[in-house]
Amino acid sequence: MSNFINDQKWRYATKKFDASKKIAASDLETLKEAIQLSSSSYGLQPYKIFIIENAELRAKLQPAAWGQSQIVDASHVIVFANIVNFGDSEIDAYINNLAETRGIEKESVKGYADFMKMKINALSVEKRDVWTSKQTYLALANLMNAAAELKIDVTPMEGFEPEAVNEIMGLKELGLNASLIATIGYRHNEDLTQHYAKVRKPKSELFINL
Repeated sequence: MSNFINDQKWRYATKKFDASKKIAASDLETLKEAIQLSSSSYGLQPYKIFIIENAELRAKLQPAAWGQSQIVDASHVIVFANIVNFGDSEIDAYINNLAETRGIEKESVKGYADFMKMKINALSVEKRDVWTSKQTYLALANLMNAAAELKIDVTPMEGFEPEAVNEIMGLKELGLNASLIATIGYRHNEDLTQHYAKVRKPKSELFINL
């Protein structure tokens, strides 16, 4: 059995973190790189990632996250914030980065830039925001997979009030919206859910071969 599958069997949504254990700086950098390397639509990465260690800020966020203890007990809290009303300026920034990274003229990829602008600008603002929010889930997946390999626990969270988080963190003023939260750290010995059997649909029910 592959190490990846074993890692997936090991991981679970941690309910209680050991607040005394902190993630090493080198491991945190690995997790950041895993997020950075995540796939995204057109490669645009239409989001920002906030890594929060500050205890005071986390205490403010906890009520907005339905009082969940992971917010204050985990080593770090990660907020994935999608860019609101994503448009031409963000695409232009991506094209500048692409041209510089690959050592090419921007004019050579103008057709690609125009194509992206046409497709994205055709969407309503509401649909654009849904699209950018969905991209954060891809980044979350990379985080979870990399963390499992490092034996670092992750609790992905949709159970929070985005508007409250936006207000606490001043995200609206930055043109951002809290899409996902993930708490990362190390499971507490008292968290009994780590011993529960993982419940998933059988392959015969989940997969359809055509």
